[in-house]
Amino acid sequence: MIDAHSPLARIIERVPPPAEAVNGRGDWADAERALGTRLPDDYKRLVETYGRGDFWGALCLCTPFGDDNPVRLEAHLVEDFGPLREDWPEQYPYPFFPEPGGLLTWAMTDDGAQVCWLTEGPPESWPVVIWSRDSDYERFDCGAAAFLAGWIRGRLSSELLHHERETAPWFDAAIERDHVYVRLEGPAEPAKGEGGLLPYPERLRILRDALAPTADRGGYEYNGKRQDHFVVTDTGWQLTYETAYGHQLRVAFPPAESDAARRAVLAAIDRMGCAVQSVGTVHGTSSWDPSPDPSAA
Repeated sequence: MIDAHSPLARIIERVPPPAEAVNGRGDWADAERALGTRLPDDYKRLVETYGRGDFWGALCLCTPFGDDNPVRLEAHLVEDFGPLREDWPEQYPYPFFPEPGGLLTWAMTDDGAQVCWLTEGPPESWPVVIWSRDSDYERFDCGAAAFLAGWIRGRLSSELLHHERETAPWFDAAIERDHVYVRLEGPAEPAKGEGGLLPYPERLRILRDALAPTADRGGYEYNGKRQDHFVVTDTGWQLTYETAYGHQLRVAFPPAESDAARRAVLAAIDRMGCAVQSVGTVHGTSSWDPSPDPSAA
């Protein structure tokens, strides 16, 4: 039972957990013996609730479970950075676990910064320290769950942890996904007064309406080129519609949902008034026939 007033409850209120916590279950006693330390209870509940994955596209939660886990909770900092510290000690003001009071990484940022505990005193009192590759540090006198709750609710800010401030927070479980790109015919933007192709904002609106409900994942516009990210909330499919690298749509989805994603996306493209030029697979095994399925419209 989760305490309704706990930091974890405040996280869940804003960010629904996944149906299954990837690498979120295992023997905590074995994990603690392997590390040589007891772990904070709030972190254990966080791992059991969310598992491996990323918050807000910015912070990847490490867990101690799973043989295929590329971000295992391990005491690796002293091995990775100890030799560098010998040459530039001024850039490493904190010790590394298992050194007394050393840093122990429990999450990573999308920029490669380490989100650590400073293992001083009992685990429930360990503060959070973010350490960047440029040897910049930020300290927060709270535990992992309280740190996440404050960051997600906008009550705690960090210069080393970036995210899409204009979008609602989310969590993406680290599940296998196929990545397909659909290149579209025609110019990225129609010439002024040219008929046929609708303006980009209208195409984007039709696309999202066809796949609704969707949630914004941010984007950017530069020199007339656009890139818009969103997710289909019922399925978790991730999409990027863009003109930044050619006129195309990128789609990520679980491999078992390839046929459903293909039918829905190609029907949506047809409603946009666009024609498919080619379909390619960036990662995975899905192969889409670009011919739309009328039954999906």
